[in-house]
Amino acid sequence: MDRTKWVCRKFKEVSTVIGGSTPKTDKSEYWGGSHYWVTPAELDGSKYISKTERSLTDKAVSETNLTLLPTGTVLLSSRAPIGKVCITQSPMYCNQGFKNIVCSDLLYNEFVYYYLLHNVDYLQSLGTGATFKEISKKVVENVEIIVPSLSDQHTIVAEFDKLNDVIALKRKQLTDLDILAQSLFYEMYGDPVVNEKGWEVKKLIDICSKITDGTHNSPPNDCHGDYMYVTAKNIKKDGIILDNMTYISTSDHRTIYDRCNPQFGDVLYIKDGVTTGIATINTLHEEFSLLSSVALLKPSNLIVNYYLKYVLNSPTKYMQIRSEMGGAAITRLTVSKIERIKIPLPPIPLQQSFAEKIAKIEAEKQRVKSSLKDLETLLASRMQYWFDN
Repeated sequence: MDRTKWVCRKFKEVSTVIGGSTPKTDKSEYWGGSHYWVTPAELDGSKYISKTERSLTDKAVSETNLTLLPTGTVLLSSRAPIGKVCITQSPMYCNQGFKNIVCSDLLYNEFVYYYLLHNVDYLQSLGTGATFKEISKKVVENVEIIVPSLSDQHTIVAEFDKLNDVIALKRKQLTDLDILAQSLFYEMYGDPVVNEKGWEVKKLIDICSKITDGTHNSPPNDCHGDYMYVTAKNIKKDGIILDNMTYISTSDHRTIYDRCNPQFGDVLYIKDGVTTGIATINTLHEEFSLLSSVALLKPSNLIVNYYLKYVLNSPTKYMQIRSEMGGAAITRLTVSKIERIKIPLPPIPLQQSFAEKIAKIEAEKQRVKSSLKDLETLLASRMQYWFDN
């Protein structure tokens, strides 16, 4: 490729930027027709969108100031949040949360898609507003984009697509491994709510050596400190997510850890907020402190940690527990409610057999995750190579 022939242009010079609007929602005759109408909430990270949750009637289109977005339009959310990107596979309208790109003959829309994805942080930095950040049509029109020849744009997109295809395959492998683990659980133990195999049932308080939660008085914490400060946002089924971790001082940690001391192999259980009911196993060997949004479950010799995790995360048990939560503004489980959760208790050898099988699945997941991380790093570096040099 001859980069000396590449030029830099503003979007208004090589495309048309189109916004949207919302017809009156109290006019039922405007809604439920044959014309697609998209909102930023419907952009879920997929590259393409072909249909929408809501649609407009002919009357809405004729009586409202709407501009039709042709097939192939690059959707760009301009608020709440800024920077979601997608390509339309059918004509549609949109609400005011977009500033979309209709490419001229100089631009390949998939090249624009990747270019915008790569520059999300920059686009967000252009946002203004007190209540929420937003980028205007004028701002988007004046954003600059490199414009290689069309053949070069297609070549670059083909490289990104190949990498993304492999990334998608790796993500599917992780999903398949999760399904395998859940299927194994049901095959060995059955539905933990129905308990069709007739296992003995015990309360968590009777099979855990300790049940407590983290501090109810959040200490000062930031990106620097002596000990990690783990909250519900850091807990996923796969483990503790170290991204965006905050830290606290040694003195604050000691006060918290003396009462709530998570150790390697303990089960951590979200008890407050929208993600209440997710359980994971602590795979960290170092000390850290917990906020009260996370409960600490220390299994006794009556229950194996992997079995406990999968019981709590099983769909039927998860829904049963969440249906019994309290709280008006923020739903939550108290420690006393957690203590009373009933768990079917198969024999320890059967639990251990399950844990051994899960350990093999988890090892395979770690290999896939490592490969996935390498691929994502490679994709980021290649995007940087083409777009930033």
